[in-house]
Amino acid sequence: MLRIWGRSNSINVQKVLWCCEELDLRYQRVDVGGPFGGNKEPEYLQLNPNGLVPTISDGGFVLWESNVIVRYLAAKHGMGTLCPEDLAERADADRWMDWQMGTLWANFRPAFVGLIRTPPEKRDRDFIATAISKTTENLAMLDAHLATRDYVTGPAFTMADIPPGVTAYRWFSLEIERPPMANLEAWYERLRARSSYKATVMSPLS
Repeated sequence: MLRIWGRSNSINVQKVLWCCEELDLRYQRVDVGGPFGGNKEPEYLQLNPNGLVPTISDGGFVLWESNVIVRYLAAKHGMGTLCPEDLAERADADRWMDWQMGTLWANFRPAFVGLIRTPPEKRDRDFIATAISKTTENLAMLDAHLATRDYVTGPAFTMADIPPGVTAYRWFSLEIERPPMANLEAWYERLRARSSYKATVMSPLS
């Protein structure tokens, strides 16, 4: 059986859990990271030398890096659905997945950490405001992209929706001022309607 190490409220672990639910995969999850610890223990570091979550073992094949895990599972179990079969369409999905990690989350993470994990008296308000401003610009680009499609790469849900989708939950859950983005909001509501999203992503922020 597929084994997943990582706490269920981690943004990166949620990508993998959501992917598994979409693919109807059976898996065993082990609480690691955050308040559970264990991710710096020698046994875990042998699996993932970064000491981060998630990590998976699929029949003895060990893999880490959340977006790579999603790609792997989607290609193995959802080729032609969650993973586009056409090479150009798959590259388009890869592009948006990498954009989430390298641009969207990189800009949004300081605001998320500052508002959720940092006591009010220790928050750097200017730093948080800058992060929110950059994230707003990023999401405005995604909003414009979604003007002509229901999902990130077209009419159907694919793996491309998973990384920005877990980020969107955090964006819309924070108590911050957000400019209206009708296309982004409509896409987010489509995600929220998915039972797999409700089961794996919509949990208390941490």
